[in-house]
Amino acid sequence: MDARFVATALATAFTIIDPIGMIPMTVAATARFSPDRRKQIIDQAVIVAAVVMLFMGVVGRLILEYLGITLPAFMIAGGILLFLIAIDMLFARPTRAKSTQAEEQEAVANENPAVFPLAVPMIAGPGTIATVLLLVNLSHRDRLDLLVVLLAYTVALAVTWLCMRGSALLQRVIGTTGINVTTRLLGIILAALAVQFVLNGLGQTPLLRR
Repeated sequence: MDARFVATALATAFTIIDPIGMIPMTVAATARFSPDRRKQIIDQAVIVAAVVMLFMGVVGRLILEYLGITLPAFMIAGGILLFLIAIDMLFARPTRAKSTQAEEQEAVANENPAVFPLAVPMIAGPGTIATVLLLVNLSHRDRLDLLVVLLAYTVALAVTWLCMRGSALLQRVIGTTGINVTTRLLGIILAALAVQFVLNGLGQTPLLRR
C-alpha cells in the first residue's frame, strides 16, 4: 500500500467535503424543521451524497473514456477547479462552485433540502465528484487503492454526518470565527493538492515529457 496515496485520498476527501464548513449551511437549511425531521433530512442528505459519489466513482472512468478525455487532461482540469474552490475557502466565503446565491435562496424555501442543496451540490458537488474521479483514475484499478478511496470518503462522510447532526451545538461552541479559521486551514491544504494535481497532469502530458 502506498502511504502517499492514502494520505492524498484522506486529505482530499476531508478538504473538498469540508465537514466543518457544512455546519452553517445545515443550520440555515434545517432551521424551520423539528429536531426529528432535521435528523431525517441530514441522514437522507449524506446517503444521497454517498450514492452520487459511488455512482460517479464506478462509471466516471467509462464516461471519460467514452468522451476521449485523458487522465492528464482531467487531472489538470480537476486541479484548476479545486484551486478555485480553495481560493474561496481561504477567504472564508461560500464557494460559487458548490452553490450560487439563487440556489441558496431556493433552498430556504425548499420543503426537503436533503437532496438539494445539502446532498448536491454542498456535499457531492462538482469539486467532490472531480476528486473522486481523479483518485479512482490514479488508483489504476488497483483493488487496494480503490478500497483506500472508498474508505477515505466513507470516513469523511461519517465525520460530515456527525458535524451536520450536531451543527446547531457546534456552531454555538466553535462560532463563526472558528468555522472560518478551520475552513481557511483546509483551503491551504486543498490549494496545495490542487497545484500538485496540475503538476502531475502536466508531467504526464506526452508533449511536455519530450
